Amino acid sequence: MAPFAEGVPCWADAMLPDLEAGKRFYGELFGWTFGPSEERFGRYTEARLDGGAVAALVPKTDGRMPTAWGIHLATADASALAGKVREAGGQVITGPMAVGDLGVMGQAADPGGAVFGFWQAGEHAGFAHQGRPGSYAWMEMYTRDKEAVDPFYERVFGYGIEDIDTGDDLEFAIWSPAGKPANEETAVGGRCVMDSRFPAEMPPYFLVYFAVGDCDEAVRTVSRLGGRCVFGPMDTPYGRIATVVDDQGASFAVIALTEPEAGPET
Repeated sequence: MAPFAEGVPCWADAMLPDLEAGKRFYGELFGWTFGPSEERFGRYTEARLDGGAVAALVPKTDGRMPTAWGIHLATADASALAGKVREAGGQVITGPMAVGDLGVMGQAADPGGAVFGFWQAGEHAGFAHQGRPGSYAWMEMYTRDKEAVDPFYERVFGYGIEDIDTGDDLEFAIWSPAGKPANEETAVGGRCVMDSRFPAEMPPYFLVYFAVGDCDEAVRTVSRLGGRCVFGPMDTPYGRIATVVDDQGASFAVIALTEPEAGPET
């Protein structure tokens, strides 16, 4: 598989207190199987769908670390990207550092505080599947400071940003990769401004969406497995969606896509 284009979401992983519980939860919810837990990489465990890599689970080494799903954005040069992050007013949290021959990883925060990973592909390009049930479908970044973060992502990844009318008074925009027109056909993610409907203590964050065949059934399965639904299900022009929390506290979203995606943006 060719490397993903600059700034395109290429990987997602969840940091969890209990790795084995995570494997049981997501294995039943999405039909994932799991590769070996790599001790040299902190028991990082790849999730697979029909033999293809779709995500990963990793046990927390420190209880103060968040229980959360994280998104990784592709880059051709992790060191150069780290420099852009700093120059644009963000913070490099970790890396860049080589992960064997798999690639080079880093983690950063934008000026509003939302944390994301970045990945320079080596032997591991990223998602083997997208848009099919059990695989990655979409990402959204939630912030309270669009005046700071919009220019940041334009400068760091070259995103084109287009405002979208959601019909519910939320300030929402879509991100398209550099060199492509900013529109719904090219969008690889969204940005939402957090208003009074969001708890004041909620920090800025990225929300990872996974595709499912039936949104309502997925929500019922989440509840049966000990998780809960915090928003939805509701219909959108792109599919039926819900935001849920797993049985350990990691938030993510599910979507039954109106038009399933064919594959990754490369």
